[in-house]
This record gives sequence, C-alpha cells and structure tokens, in this order.
Amino acid sequence: MDILIVEDESEIAQLIQHSLEKEGFSCRISRDGINALRMFQEQPPDLIILDLMIPGLDGLEVCVRIRQKPGIKDPYILMLTAKGEEIDRVIGLSTGADDYMVKPFSPRELVARVRALLRRSLRQGGQGQITRTQHFIVDLDQRTASRQINSPQPEALDLTTLEFNLLNTFVSNPGRVWNRTQIIEKLWGDNFFGDERVVDTHVARLRKKIEPDPANPTFIKTVVGVGYKFEDSPVV
Repeated sequence: MDILIVEDESEIAQLIQHSLEKEGFSCRISRDGINALRMFQEQPPDLIILDLMIPGLDGLEVCVRIRQKPGIKDPYILMLTAKGEEIDRVIGLSTGADDYMVKPFSPRELVARVRALLRRSLRQGGQGQITRTQHFIVDLDQRTASRQINSPQPEALDLTTLEFNLLNTFVSNPGRVWNRTQIIEKLWGDNFFGDERVVDTHVARLRKKIEPDPANPTFIKTVVGVGYKFEDSPVV
C-alpha cells in the first residue's frame, strides 16, 4: 500500500514514515499543500496522512481539492493536527476526511488507524451476488454499481470503495432504518477508529453521486433523530 505523508515538521514526518515502513507500507513525504496535490496527481496513493496546518495550501483545502477531482483514485484521508477542539474535527470530516488524529499521538495508534482504514475495502468482498432495486443494480462479484432513472440504459456509477460498500448496504436492505453505529458495524466492524459522524460525510458524498437532487434526496432519506433509510422498490 502506498501512503503519502503531508507534514511540514521533519521530525514528525520521519517518525510517521519510519513507523509505517517498519510495518511494510511504502511512504512518500510532502512538506506543503501545493506539492502534495502535485504528488497526488502524478501517483495517487492508497491513503494520505494530511496535517491540517501546512504551508502553501492548508490541509482542509488540500482535502477538498482531492475529493473534487473526478476520475482519479480516491484515497482514504487521515487528518492529523495539533488542534483538538470539536469544531475542528467536524470541519475536517465535513471536507471529506475519513478519520482524524490529534497531536501528540502514539505511533502505534497511528499504524492501527492506517490499517483500519485500509481494511475497510475488505469488509465486503466479492460474493458472486447481484442485488437489484427498481433504480439500482449492485454487482458484488464485479464490484460495479449502476442506476437507471431517466434513461433506457443503466448508467454506471463512479464510486469509491467505501461508497460502493455503503450503497450495497442500503440497496440490500431497502426500507430498513440504520443508525450511525449500525452502519459502522456493518462496514468496518471492530476496525473503526474515530468520530461516528464520518458516516454523515460519506452519506452526503454518496447522495451527490446517486441522487437526482442531493439537496432533496429521493433514495437515501434522513430519519430525524435516528439515522438513514434507503427507499426504492426491491426487484426479486
């Protein structure tokens, strides 16, 4: 697995690199946000460890720009910062980060969180199963998903691994109400570290890709005070 470390403090960057390479990961380091985006475009990594306070472009802006680039490998992002206020965590997660760590941190915990993020894609492997609803088709064997709303032919959906697994969870259980804890247990099991509100971020990103109007969702409905429900007629 290829990991891009975006950290301007040399000692911290080297500590992270040493800890991860000792566990068999391949690491590259960028000292600023502009160079990080260039390295991302030249060779998209599997995961980015992204410091919030970096020169050039800050971590929030780097995160936003990475998530806005269609057709490029969509990495997991672990945001790293000295700020520990709750609002900073919320902002970081809302820009598309998958997890959040506050300095000072334990290298052992950092490695554990990196492994947990990278294992997310293994929670739902191919099972030779196709699930259909009136407007969606999810093929677990081929790891493909499509929707058919206003066109005669299905439209392929460009989803990240996590978005695919989330859609499969919804499509496989139309009408079921899920709270955040249940979604976390379904997708990541005991491998989850971090704020459960990261679920809201991924639901919002999935809505942008599958809903005709993400601001007024037709399929992924919010159940106030509980969580989310997928509404579409199953096809047997």
